[in-house]
Amino acid sequence: MLSPSAKRHPFNPTLLALALCAASSSLQAASSSDDTENTDDRHHSVWELGETHVISNQLGTVTEGSGGYTPGTIATATRLVLTPRQTPQSISVITRQFMDDFNLNAIDEVMRHTPGITVSTLDSERTTYYARGYAIRNYQYDGIPTLDNGVNAAGNNLSDTAIYDRIEVIKGANGLLSGAGRPGAAINFVRKKPTADFNAHLGASGGSWDNYRSELDVSGALNESASVRGRAVAVLQDKHSFLDHYERKTSVYYGIVEMDLDDATLLTLGADYQDNDPRGSSWAAIPMFNSDGNLNKVSRSFNPGAQWSRWEQYTRTVFASLEHHFANDWVSKFELSHKLNGYHARLGSLSGGAPNPRTGSGSTLYSGKFTGETKTDTAELYATGPFELLGREHELVVGTSYSRARFDAKAYNAAAGYDNRVDNFYTWDGNIAEPAWDLARTDDQTTRQTASYITARFKPSDDLALILGSRFANFTRSGDSNQKESGRAVPYAGIVYDLNPTYSVYASYTSIFEPQSSEDRFGKMLEPNEGDNYEVGLKGEWFDGRLNASLAYFEIHEDNRAEQDRSGQPSLVLSPYIATKAKSKGYEAEISGELAPGWQVQAGYTHKIIRDGDGDKISTWEPEDQVSLFSSYKLPGALEHVTVGGGARWQGKSWQSVRNPVRGSEDYTQEAYWLVDLMTRYQFSDNLSGQVNLNNLFDKKYFTNVGFYNSYYYGDPRNVSVSARYDF
Repeated sequence: MLSPSAKRHPFNPTLLALALCAASSSLQAASSSDDTENTDDRHHSVWELGETHVISNQLGTVTEGSGGYTPGTIATATRLVLTPRQTPQSISVITRQFMDDFNLNAIDEVMRHTPGITVSTLDSERTTYYARGYAIRNYQYDGIPTLDNGVNAAGNNLSDTAIYDRIEVIKGANGLLSGAGRPGAAINFVRKKPTADFNAHLGASGGSWDNYRSELDVSGALNESASVRGRAVAVLQDKHSFLDHYERKTSVYYGIVEMDLDDATLLTLGADYQDNDPRGSSWAAIPMFNSDGNLNKVSRSFNPGAQWSRWEQYTRTVFASLEHHFANDWVSKFELSHKLNGYHARLGSLSGGAPNPRTGSGSTLYSGKFTGETKTDTAELYATGPFELLGREHELVVGTSYSRARFDAKAYNAAAGYDNRVDNFYTWDGNIAEPAWDLARTDDQTTRQTASYITARFKPSDDLALILGSRFANFTRSGDSNQKESGRAVPYAGIVYDLNPTYSVYASYTSIFEPQSSEDRFGKMLEPNEGDNYEVGLKGEWFDGRLNASLAYFEIHEDNRAEQDRSGQPSLVLSPYIATKAKSKGYEAEISGELAPGWQVQAGYTHKIIRDGDGDKISTWEPEDQVSLFSSYKLPGALEHVTVGGGARWQGKSWQSVRNPVRGSEDYTQEAYWLVDLMTRYQFSDNLSGQVNLNNLFDKKYFTNVGFYNSYYYGDPRNVSVSARYDF
C-alpha cells in the first residue's frame, strides 16, 4: 500500500512534454510498480490509486471506483497480467471514470473519444471503426474473442456501456489471442464485477432531441460470509435524434454471480441482454450529388429513412468461468460463452438516384428486408504462473481455445410492381407505403476456429523482459464460401528494457491472418490476408502507475490485400480480385492518468499513412492526423464539490473517391475540423450528484462518412444532457 504521503504529489508543468518526447528522465516515480501483481488473496490483488482501493484479477485491474483515466494492469495483449509500461504494444483504455465524466453511454461514443480511432457512420444503425488504416473487426468480451460480421449489423456497435468496467483497445495485430482478423486493432470489453460490500446507484438523464435514459446498478454479497457475490444492471433509454422521424429504444439487462467454491476456486456465472428497437432507420445515407453534379445540400435533420423503416438488433450472452489458484502460484481458468447476435430489418431509404435541384425528381427508395442470427459458442482453457530457469523467475501462459459461429440469414426484395419513385426529394418526410416482400436468398455459414497458444515472459535481468509466444490456429468456414487454413503459426515477440524506474523502451512484432472469399479471374480463392505489425517505442510511468505515457513508431505490412481486378482480362467470375500489398506507417503519442491530485487527463496524437504496392495512398477517409485531449479537475477547498472538465478532438483533412453523375469519379474532401466538449458535476451530498455535458460546443457542421453507396452522413450538432445520480 502507498504511504499517506505518497498519495499526493506535486504537478510538474513539464510532465506532458517529458512523457511524449522523453526529453529527459529527471522525473522519477516515488516507487515503481512490481513486475507482477502481489497476490493478497486467492482471487485478487489490491491496488490503491489516489484515495481509492480497487481490485485486479486475471483480466487486469478493475478501474471502477479508482477515479482515474488509466488502468493499473491489463491482460488483453498476451494473457499475461502486465502494466501498460510492461506491455510492448500501444494501448488505449477508456476507464469507467472517463465514461462517466463524458457521458459515454454507447460504444460509438467511446470510440470517438479513443486516441487514434476513426469512426465512420454508414447510416443510422451502422458504424465502422478504423485504426492504423484498417477496419477493426476483432472484439473480445472479458478476453473471449469474437470476429465481427462487418456487413450485417447485429448489435456489436450499438452496445451500451453501462455493463462495462473499461474498454481496452490494443493497437496493431492481435492474432496471438484474437485468432483470425485484421491488423489495425482489437477491442476488449471488460464487464463489471460483483463487490463484497453493498454498492448501488440509480441514474437518470435527459438531453437534446428528447433523449431520456434511466439506469440501476446494484452489487453486493448474497450471503453472510460474502462467499457469494452478485451484481445486476438495468438500463432503459428512449433516444430521439437530430434526424427527422427517428427514434431508438434500448433496453439492457446484466447479471453476474461470483461464488467461492473453496479457498482456491472461484466460479463465475453471468448473462447480458440488449435490445435496440429503432424507427425511421436509414439504409446508406444522404445521396451525395444532385443531377447537376453539385453537392446535394440538405439540412442536418434530413432523414432518408422511411417512417416504417426499422433495423432491430439484439444480443444475448450467457457466460461462465472456473478459476483455480494452486499452491505454487499457478492459476488455471476455464471459460465458456454462448452468444447470440441477431437483426430483423425492414428497410426503406431514399438513398438512390440524383435528385433534380429544381424539381426534386429523380430519387428512388432503396428497400429490402433482412433477418439473421449468429450463434457463437466459445470455450477457452489456460494456465499461467511462474517458473525458474537459470536461477531467475519467469512467467508462462499456455492455453487452448475453440469457437464455432453459425450464421443463418434471409434476404427479401420488394415484390414486383412496387413503385419506389418519390416525386420530390426535398419535401420528403418518410411517408411512403411499405412494399410486400418476396424471399430472394438464404445464407448459411459456419465458422470454426481451434487453437493452442503459448506465451513466455523471460526476465534475463531485473531491467530486461523478453516476451515470446505463438498461436497455432486452424480455421474453417463452410456455407456460401468454403475456406480452410490449418496449422497456421501466428508468432508474437516483444522486448522491454527499463532505462530507469520511470522509462522503458520496447520493440515488438505481432501478426494476424484472415481467410477471404474473394476470387481471382480464374475462379481461385485468394490466399489469406496477412498483416505483420512492427513497433518500437518509449513508455513512462509516474506516481505508482497513476499516470502512463507512450510514444510509438509502427509499420504494418499487409499481404494478399484483395483489390478489384481492373485489367480487363477475360474472367471466369463476375467480380474478380487480385492480391496486392499495402503498408501503413506512422507514430502515436498518448498520456493518461492523474497529473495532480484531482486532475485527470487523457490525450493522444496519431499520424499514419497507408499506401498500396504502387505507392498510392489508400484508406484516405481515415485522416492522416488526429489529436484528442480530454481532462477533468475536481476543484479544491471551498469548491471541492465541483468537478469541471472538457476536451477537444481534431482531425486533419480526409478524402474519398466518389461517383459524380456528371463528372464521373472524383475525390471529395472533408476539411480538417475541431470538436469541443464541456462537462461539470456538482456533488450535492455524499449520495446525490448532478452533471451537465455539452457536446460540439461550437456546433461544427461536418461529415462522419462520405462515399458509402455514394452518400454522406452528418455528425451530431451541438447537444446537451443533464443527469442525476444517487448512490445508496
